[in-house]
Amino acid sequence: MDVTKPDLSLGPLLFNWPAAEVRDFYCRIADEADVDVVYFGEAVCAKRRPFIAPHFEEIVTRLQTGEKRVILSSLQLAMDRKDMAAVADMVAMADDFLVEANDMAACSLLGGRSFAIGPTVNVYNEATLRFFEKEGAVRISLNAELPEASLRALATAATARLEVQVFGRIPLAISARCFHARAHRLAKSGCQYVCEQDRDGLTVNTLDDQSFLAINGLQTLSHRYLNLLGELPLLQDIGIGGFRLSPHTADMVKVADLYRARLNGRVSGEEANARLACLLPAASFANGFFHDAAGLADIPA
Repeated sequence: MDVTKPDLSLGPLLFNWPAAEVRDFYCRIADEADVDVVYFGEAVCAKRRPFIAPHFEEIVTRLQTGEKRVILSSLQLAMDRKDMAAVADMVAMADDFLVEANDMAACSLLGGRSFAIGPTVNVYNEATLRFFEKEGAVRISLNAELPEASLRALATAATARLEVQVFGRIPLAISARCFHARAHRLAKSGCQYVCEQDRDGLTVNTLDDQSFLAINGLQTLSHRYLNLLGELPLLQDIGIGGFRLSPHTADMVKVADLYRARLNGRVSGEEANARLACLLPAASFANGFFHDAAGLADIPA
C-alpha cells in the first residue's frame, strides 16, 4: 500500500452478529470491498471473543489474500484479569500485525513498538499526539467528536498517519455495565448474549419519543449515522490520511464503493449523499461534530 495516498479502512465490527455471519461478512469484504485496511478483533465485549475465535485465522488469511492490510483491534475496556489476558493475546501478535490499542492498558503493553491508536483513546491536543508518537504510534484514529479546527491543528503537528471515522454510528462511551442485559432485566454475568438481537444496536428514545442513542452491550453509540461524504475533500486538504467506515448491516461493499468514488473525485458530495440515502433508506445522518455544532446536526458541507 502506498502510504503517501489516502486510504479507506473498515473499522472493527462492533456488534454481536452470529459467528457464521461474521465469517461470511469478512469473506465478502476480502473479495469485493474496495478498502485498503481492515481492522479485525472484538473491541466491545470480551464475552463475545470465543464465538469468532474458531474463524480468526481463516478470516485474517482471507483478508490478506484479498490484499487488505489487517490491523488487529484490542478491547476498548479491560476490566479484569481475563480481559487483560485477551489484550495480552492481541499484543503477542504485534510482531506480525499492527495492533490497534483501544485503551491505555493496551497502550502500555505496546509502548516501544509500532502500533495504532483507536478512537476511544482520546487524542485531543498536540502534546498528547506527540506523547503517543514517541511511544510508537504510527497510525492514530481520532475521536469522531473533534471539530475541523482541532483536526487541522493535529494534522499540522502529526508525523503519524491520522484517521477519521467518516461513516457509521459514532462510539460515544463504554461502560463496565451492560445496558443490553439491564434492558432485558438480566445480570451482566447471565446476559444470554441478548445484544445479538439488535444487529445495529438498540435504539434509545428520549421521554418525548425522539430516537437519540443506540446501545450495544457495554457501548453507547449515536443513533444517527455519521456521514462525512461532503467533507472528504476538506479532510484530505487539511492532512487527514485515513478514512474509516464502521460496519453495519447495510451493504458495506456498496458503501465502500461510494466513499472511494468520492475520495477519487468521481462523484459530487450532493450526488454521493443522495446515493448513500438510497443505500440506507431508514437511517438518519449527522455531521454536527465536524462543524463544531451538536453532534446530531446534519449541516450542508
